[in-house]
Amino acid sequence: MKQTLHRRALLQRAGLMAASVPLTALAVDGMWTTPRRLVTTHHAFGGEPAAGREPLRVMHVSDLHLHGMGKLEQCILEQLHESRPDLVVLTGDSVDRPAGLATLETLLQECPRGPRVLAIPGNWEYRAKISSATLRSCYERHGVELLINQAVTVEKNGVQLRVTGLDALRGGNPNPLLALADLPPAAHHLMLIHCPVIRDRLQLPPGHSVDLVLAGHTHGGQIAPLGQAIVLPPGSGRYVAGWYRDGGPPLYISRGLGTSGVPIRLGSTPELACIDWHLG
Repeated sequence: MKQTLHRRALLQRAGLMAASVPLTALAVDGMWTTPRRLVTTHHAFGGEPAAGREPLRVMHVSDLHLHGMGKLEQCILEQLHESRPDLVVLTGDSVDRPAGLATLETLLQECPRGPRVLAIPGNWEYRAKISSATLRSCYERHGVELLINQAVTVEKNGVQLRVTGLDALRGGNPNPLLALADLPPAAHHLMLIHCPVIRDRLQLPPGHSVDLVLAGHTHGGQIAPLGQAIVLPPGSGRYVAGWYRDGGPPLYISRGLGTSGVPIRLGSTPELACIDWHLG
């Protein structure tokens, strides 16, 4: 009888240990492996490639949530240098606390010097009570232009691209009418937003259109077992990650790079998006 009970206890313990293996593996993956594994996705956009004319290469950096310079941040810098972009855009939530500004300064100092670099604020910069003046000053020290309802022009192969950066939806006041006031329509137009739901609310001046919208904010769900997001932050709307080509201008949402709330990523690998835009 004692031998039977002992064997039963051993079998139960073995069953519990076996059941805990997948949970342990998930915990290791979510807290250590996936948050530090960078994926660079590549996309072609625009017209047909022209012989002898290189596309405008855009690197989309979103939701860094910088807390320090670790393996992931070093991989980001390596990719930015190796990709040789013409334009780097940071679509908000670069930092989520005032202490993160020092890390942002370090990262920007080590970024490649060739490309034009543009940034917009996200909801976390507002939540952390980092003033627009402080954020702008930090970016400007490293040649980065912070766009808050503003538009600038980028040129490649003699072709101009307008880039409009909107304020954050949560904490700010995104206003494309203000950003494009007194500007004529552009042949090529890129819009940077943080919360993707802004796409559904765009009000543009008469005659203006947008060719491509880049957004972040969602983290692809951040915790998304089997790729299915469990929770999305307010401001996501129906959007999760990747391409959306329905009901408005083409939209690409990056899964972002850092984490917020909990330092876990599961089923949503950090992403740098590389977009080669063939400006016809």
